[in-house]
Amino acid sequence: MPVRTRSAALFDEALQRFPGGVNSPVRAFRAVGGQPFFVKSAQGAHLTDADGTALLDYVCTWGPAILGHAHPRITEAIREAADGGTSFGAPHVRELELARRVQSFVPGIGKLRFCSSGTEACMTAIRLARGVTGRDVIVKFDGCYHGHADSLLVRAGSGALTHGQPDSAGIPAALASLTCVLPFNDLAALEAVFAARGREIAGVIVEGVPANAGLYLPRPGYYERLQSLCREHGALFICDEVMTGFRLGLDGAQGRFGLQPDLTCFGKIIGGGLPVGAVGGRAELMDHLSPLGPVYQAGTLSGNPLAMAAGAAALDALASGEIYRHIETLGAHLEAGMTEAARAAGVPVRWQRIGSMFCGYFTDQPVHHLGDALRCDRQRFARFFHGMLDAGIYFAPSQFEAGFLSAAHTPEDIEHTIRTAAGVLRTL
Repeated sequence: MPVRTRSAALFDEALQRFPGGVNSPVRAFRAVGGQPFFVKSAQGAHLTDADGTALLDYVCTWGPAILGHAHPRITEAIREAADGGTSFGAPHVRELELARRVQSFVPGIGKLRFCSSGTEACMTAIRLARGVTGRDVIVKFDGCYHGHADSLLVRAGSGALTHGQPDSAGIPAALASLTCVLPFNDLAALEAVFAARGREIAGVIVEGVPANAGLYLPRPGYYERLQSLCREHGALFICDEVMTGFRLGLDGAQGRFGLQPDLTCFGKIIGGGLPVGAVGGRAELMDHLSPLGPVYQAGTLSGNPLAMAAGAAALDALASGEIYRHIETLGAHLEAGMTEAARAAGVPVRWQRIGSMFCGYFTDQPVHHLGDALRCDRQRFARFFHGMLDAGIYFAPSQFEAGFLSAAHTPEDIEHTIRTAAGVLRTL
């Protein structure tokens, strides 16, 4: 087991300076026990912690590092942009350059609005849906996380779920009552809510692939029916592609599933690893945003030149599609190897994957929604997590988070991971 004395000392200080010692809850390792390590640097597919220990990274900054850490195209773009100023609070050409790229790859984005986080993007999308329709009710799905805006932090995933609090204190009951939460992949529940409340529903928001309660996939036809119900009842269909946008392909989850959402939320990769978010859709919907329309949204750092430059560099590197083919191959290799390693060890694990996103649930039952995910063996996962971390492989520190691959991972990395996992699984 590596000795992390420097990380331990830093975490002791962090506990005095930050709530729980962290600036985002899942980093605290509360779901798996122990103390988090502190990162000193990152390069390619590896992190180096404060004690000098190298780690093979399958978190990838929770998705944005699809090219790997410190990719030279991105770091050079940031340096060049920084030489011209780090923030303007005024229009600049890099906003247009990134917007052109997003619009060229994702059909249906007539106009978009940049902001500084995925939370802001989703918050803006639901405000826009309410403003356009004149209705108040938002439909979401349990276990789906769309950031920590009040209307959306109801039976959410990610850190809220990890810490056993799918809801949050501080959200007025009156506001929460306007968010209708359904079980994912349940067509009957979807049909029922539209039959009962169709005229009240402003919009339905769903992750491109639910990946904040682990990772589970939509059943065939589910998204298509969701979209058609929105059309029939005049509600907006909002696709949260903060995590899946440009991760599953140039046209994201909506391209994989053949969808045409009214509004799409972006983040992560379109900032090349820097803080960014965006919401886009048909021009006539987007024009309801201020200064043209009555739906207010603003942000001093929206369209930050460093994030715009980094995002443009990332999308340029992805444009040929070659990277997607590479990481899809790696993902299939990892899935097959980890599945076989668990079988050989006699440990029930459901390995679920789409493209370069994955999750290994410690259960022998299918996982289609949050209820299924909650039945997995979290204690066994925690032991697996620490066994892998001690061996120099960093998976997400929660059973309810997805893992990610990058272009910097190699077939040798995957083989090493499978061999290591086989040994760890035999100890469980």
